[in-house]
This record gives sequence, C-alpha cells and structure tokens, in this order.
Amino acid sequence: MKRFVIAVAPIAFAVAMPAHAQTIGGDAGACAAGGGPAILANLGGLKDRNGTLKLELYPANDADFLADDTKLIAAGKVFRRIRLQIPASGPIEICMRVPRPGRYALLAVHDRDGKNKFNFFSDGAGFPSNAKLGMSRPKLAQALIDVGPGVVSTAIRLQYLRGISGFGPLKN
Repeated sequence: MKRFVIAVAPIAFAVAMPAHAQTIGGDAGACAAGGGPAILANLGGLKDRNGTLKLELYPANDADFLADDTKLIAAGKVFRRIRLQIPASGPIEICMRVPRPGRYALLAVHDRDGKNKFNFFSDGAGFPSNAKLGMSRPKLAQALIDVGPGVVSTAIRLQYLRGISGFGPLKN
C-alpha cells in the first residue's frame, strides 16, 4: 500500500501546480540558471496554433536589419534563426543564444501556412518594443534588444494584418 501512495502522490501534486511555460528550442540550455548570453522571448497574441514560429537575430544597424540571411552570413555578420513547431497549448518561451553580449535586432514571425515565406495577409510578426506596426516597413528601433552576459527576457506580442490600419495586435 505504501508503494501505491508514493506512486500516486507526485501525480496529484503535478496536477495541482499552475501551468508554466516550457522553454523550447535547441538553445533552451542557454537560458538555464547561469546561462547566457541569451534572449528568452515570451511570445503571445497568436492568432492560432497553426504553422511554425521563427525567431531571428540581426545586427543592430539599418543596413543589415531584415537583410537576406545568406548575404549576412556570407559577410560574416550576426544572423541566427530558430524555427519551431508551435506547441499545441500553453505559454511559449523560446531561448536563443547570442554570440556575445551587445545590442541586436530581434524579429518573431508566426508563419501560419508553414511555407517559410512571409504572407502579408495571414502571417504575424512582432518585435521587442511591441509598438503597433501599421502599414510601413518595421523600423530598427522597434526591434532593438540589449543583451548582457546573462539571460535577458522580452515579451513579444505578435501582430497581424487588421484591415486598412495595417498590422496590430489582436483584440482579446
């Protein structure tokens, strides 16, 4: 009987605990205690759980912001991409290691059709500033994030096309 109680107790305890975000992605270890330099991005405001999520890291200058990844890599510039299936439920935290402490530009994309090409009419995008994107090309200032030697957290609310006013967060 004692053995049965010991086996059941952890299950009951786990059910009673509140849901916490699970850090996903191949860099998850970089966000563990004592890790870094890394970014822990908490993504919210998803339209649905279809497709994939991408987190992309760019140099923090206008010339390289949102530039073609092959050109950045060929020039030896900073570029990182994490592409993941969206978890079926729960909060989403993605960890991305960075090469060294410094200032970077960060972009999150919800690729709803999974075609790996931004579809203006259905996909979502977000940046650390969470400023409304509207209809114009995103500005570098909206994407900037400073990373120290440890882990920096940022909450990014994804935005989707909302008619003639352009991209904005979904209403709750």
